[in-house]
Amino acid sequence: MVAIGAFNALARFAGKWLGVNLASNTYLELQWYLFSLLFLLASAYTLQRDQHVRVDVLYGRLHPRQKTWIDLIGGIFFLLPFSIACLIFSWPSVRNSWRVWEQSPDPDGLARYPIKTAILICFVLLFLQGLSQIIHCIETLRRPAEALE
Repeated sequence: MVAIGAFNALARFAGKWLGVNLASNTYLELQWYLFSLLFLLASAYTLQRDQHVRVDVLYGRLHPRQKTWIDLIGGIFFLLPFSIACLIFSWPSVRNSWRVWEQSPDPDGLARYPIKTAILICFVLLFLQGLSQIIHCIETLRRPAEALE
């Protein structure tokens, strides 16, 4: 990603010096596609590793059992509905993008349908990881309280 950005910047300046256009929208779009894929496809992995950003004003001071309850309730009432809503609302756009083989409006731009499909994949993976986390929370809460301490 950095190499593509550096190449495009160097090509743009070298092109000005040589009097030709060496920069390309393909490289710009490829760079933001890769950046988008990084965040979209890593979201479920980040959730699985418990590395998402949290506001630890209260959560950090709670006992493990209380944290598990918060994770369970948050997963059931926020994560799963949010993932489902994102799937429902992004599906028509993705379907239409594939139907018309949507392309970038910029000259030399890339196709839009692969990156829009990555949005769906992201929320499917996030939903599945959310289910996994909920199951894990339920199993954790079934253990005796002393086992969590």
